[in-house]
Amino acid sequence: MKVFEAAFVKSCLNHTQYPKHKKPEIAFVGRSNVGKSSLINCLLNKRNLAKTSSRPGKTQMLNFYKVNNGAFFFVDLPGYGFAKVSKKKKEQWGIKLEEYLKNRKNLTGVVQLVDIRHPPTEDDILMYDWLKYYRINTIVCATKADKISRGQWNKHLKVIEEMMKIQSGDKLITFSALNKEGREELLRLIGDLLTTKRNSV
Repeated sequence: MKVFEAAFVKSCLNHTQYPKHKKPEIAFVGRSNVGKSSLINCLLNKRNLAKTSSRPGKTQMLNFYKVNNGAFFFVDLPGYGFAKVSKKKKEQWGIKLEEYLKNRKNLTGVVQLVDIRHPPTEDDILMYDWLKYYRINTIVCATKADKISRGQWNKHLKVIEEMMKIQSGDKLITFSALNKEGREELLRLIGDLLTTKRNSV
């Protein structure tokens, strides 16, 4: 799949503000410091379209981007886990995530980001279990692959696969926004998701 155009559409607090369209959506979710904005920018070939920050947890709303003149949409979901925010705020983010993942009919798949350098956190595992409970097609993307040697990749991927109990129908790939490792493979897999209907809950 090729990306030739992308644009920010809007930020939303809840379902009443979601864009009204019938095009498929691919959502991106992960811990607050896992490099989600950098990955989206890399995929879209736009350096600052998705805003990056040195302060984890900056993304507190759902950000919608139209791709290839609105043929499909990317949705950047609020980060979970690391952000130094109140318990109440984390609960609010959880409600936003569930509201979108459970009810958004446009959603055809999710890219879940995990940090390849570390074993999955409890939040990572719970998030994946949540996606499987709602029968959402998922790509698990191990980011920051440039931070460890290529020879260590398989060892770290095996830990991720075993701890998260990744199902046979889901893909696990490595990615680096710095050197674009995994970009073409991820775009290909996203292209496959766009032609696949979401399983009914």
